[in-house]
Amino acid sequence: MQIHIVSPGQTIYGIAQAYNTTVDEIIRTNEIPNPTQLVVGQSIVIPILGKFYWVQAGDSLYSIGRRFGVSAEELARVNQIPLNQILSIGLRIYIPEGTKRSIETNAYIEPRGTSVPENLTQAARDAAPYLTYLGPFSFQIQRDGSLKEPLLNNFPQIASQHGVTLMMAITNLENDQFSDELGRIILNDTNIQNRLLENIVQTAKKYGFRDIHFDMEYLRPEDREAYNQFLRKAKNRFKQEGWLLSTALAPKTSAEQKGRWYEAHDYKAHGEIVDFVVIMTYEWGYSGGPPMAVSPINPVREVLEYALTEMPSQKIMMGQNLYGYDWTLPFVEGGQYAKAVSPQQAIQLAAKYNVPIQYDTTAQAPHFNYADENGKEHKVWFEDARSIQAKFNLIKELNIRGISYWKLGLSFPQNWLLITDNFEVEKK
Repeated sequence: MQIHIVSPGQTIYGIAQAYNTTVDEIIRTNEIPNPTQLVVGQSIVIPILGKFYWVQAGDSLYSIGRRFGVSAEELARVNQIPLNQILSIGLRIYIPEGTKRSIETNAYIEPRGTSVPENLTQAARDAAPYLTYLGPFSFQIQRDGSLKEPLLNNFPQIASQHGVTLMMAITNLENDQFSDELGRIILNDTNIQNRLLENIVQTAKKYGFRDIHFDMEYLRPEDREAYNQFLRKAKNRFKQEGWLLSTALAPKTSAEQKGRWYEAHDYKAHGEIVDFVVIMTYEWGYSGGPPMAVSPINPVREVLEYALTEMPSQKIMMGQNLYGYDWTLPFVEGGQYAKAVSPQQAIQLAAKYNVPIQYDTTAQAPHFNYADENGKEHKVWFEDARSIQAKFNLIKELNIRGISYWKLGLSFPQNWLLITDNFEVEKK
């Protein structure tokens, strides 16, 4: 597949002609929200076999081949040029499809309120063919070791129909906040622990969960080893059922990183105990903070490279946001919170206010500014085909297990197009 960036004056008809495809096919696959008013800088995935690359200074068939995982000899053959020809800058080279590596993918889904809206159920149906795991969020631990269940609707049936493993996401949430006191109780009272584990077993059997996933956050630093011991105990119990055990980890860059989110998460111990971890490599840009990319590539890389020093690569799943944020400027600490937007909504905003989309090559993320009807300035950072491809390239480079999405319900069709272009998704 080809990622195309809209230039001034381009129309979807002209883009379709350039790639010998149809307008309908481009609109359908990308679910383009603004086909009659494309935005300069908007990324579009062209559904063709392979991709095109335009030669840059210093390129050779050998360097291009290394970049895309195709031999120089194959590039010479399919493009009908001599193997050692000096390439002119701007020459278009066709890159055939190469061998795809297998990865695992997960997506959380978080129904809230008293019922599951149809659009969220449809989001699960749409994503299921591309998922290894689906994690309804969340089963909340109670102080007596019981569980408060999330709305499940027909998520178990959707998972079963598409060969997706149900992930039982279990949290220490109380009143919509992660509770260190709840964590203290669970991690230090053997009787409550035993009751909790048996309740998990009974619930998992009832619904067909086959991965038990603990997302216990903001624990007390002094409960770090207690958490490790609890996970060892859980692993032994769930192993009897033939289930996987996984955990969610805060995005650390060192073993002794300070802060309430980080200190009780022991990367080395989790890497030894559990089957895999989801590292929450997002929310550098967050609703209550200043405008910036949600998951800038260099901080994500730094976290993953640290994780590789503590655990095997095949136990690491990179966390990835399926959303961006719209900040009202000027940013005031503790003032108005940014609004979450899907990539599709971000494009619609840029089209509505007729502003170009820019791309930060350092953060590997798109962004733009606009002024609303009240004269208020806004800054939007979001995700597009380029930013997600950068993350896929990082997965390949570091040879990690896969990717985990937070969360379904915010439309990003280009992500799923590029998943299939880059990887074979494992089903368990």
